[in-house]
Amino acid sequence: MSATTPRLLVTGASGKLGHATIAHLLGSQKVPASQIVAGTRKPETLADLAAQGVEVRKVDFEDAAGLAAAFAGIDRLLVISTDALEQPGQRLAQHKAAIAAAEAAGVAHVIYTSMPKPEPGNPVLFAPDHWGTEQALEASKLAGWTVLRNNWYFENIFMSAASILASGHWYTAAGEGRYANVGRDDCAAVAAAVLANPPAGKVKLDVTGGEALTVDEVAALLSGATGKPVEVVKLTSQQLAEGMAAAGVPAPWVPLLVSFDDNGRAGGFNLVSDTVERLTGRKPQKYKDFLVANAKALAG
Repeated sequence: MSATTPRLLVTGASGKLGHATIAHLLGSQKVPASQIVAGTRKPETLADLAAQGVEVRKVDFEDAAGLAAAFAGIDRLLVISTDALEQPGQRLAQHKAAIAAAEAAGVAHVIYTSMPKPEPGNPVLFAPDHWGTEQALEASKLAGWTVLRNNWYFENIFMSAASILASGHWYTAAGEGRYANVGRDDCAAVAAAVLANPPAGKVKLDVTGGEALTVDEVAALLSGATGKPVEVVKLTSQQLAEGMAAAGVPAPWVPLLVSFDDNGRAGGFNLVSDTVERLTGRKPQKYKDFLVANAKALAG
């Protein structure tokens, strides 16, 4: 491995965040394709990156031996948190396996995508996965690591916007809690900046939008962007859970979704940082601008 030409690997490269991170490495960070490795469980899905000169490797967090081979010769590694949520403990085990493999392979710096304030007591049901991964990094012998505590994406609103706009009602148990939501592309730009120029030592960074808004304020922006009325209906957590169940939300998802609102109400998403502008040189996208740009798609 060479300090002047470090090899950078992005896991989950076939996902939206991973793919966008590589686009920023090639673009704004001007990293040569020959230094970039795209990791995915399905290498055949990344023909576009391979055509640009990016090396594609199979990375499967369930395959310990495969991870050792995948991380060989890598200097800096971005571990994008997996989506293994159905089986309790599986995601944390995957992350720990990746950290152990990185340590064994001699990776100099590991970057991990976490969530805001994942410490014990956070009501989000998968917060312990992120906290456990952060603890595994701290317990490792890695020379350096960076935790990116990404706030909720603007894009998450796509999961509910169509039904909200169709009914004209936004049901929430978040109360007056504020959310410093951020665009996925801004998170990708930060990840690319850290891969290209990692901070020294061991660092935790909050990655947020430039403002923290209540559900009422976001609803007003959504209404303004789409021209459709949106009334916020404030409920207790129990009422929200009962309403979701009655609306046909799959039973395993109800407590998870309610826990998001519980965390918002408790102030778990309200921190605003300058990380995006400081690391990328650009101000984070505003929620209003995101909603306007995506108004047609949001309406379904």
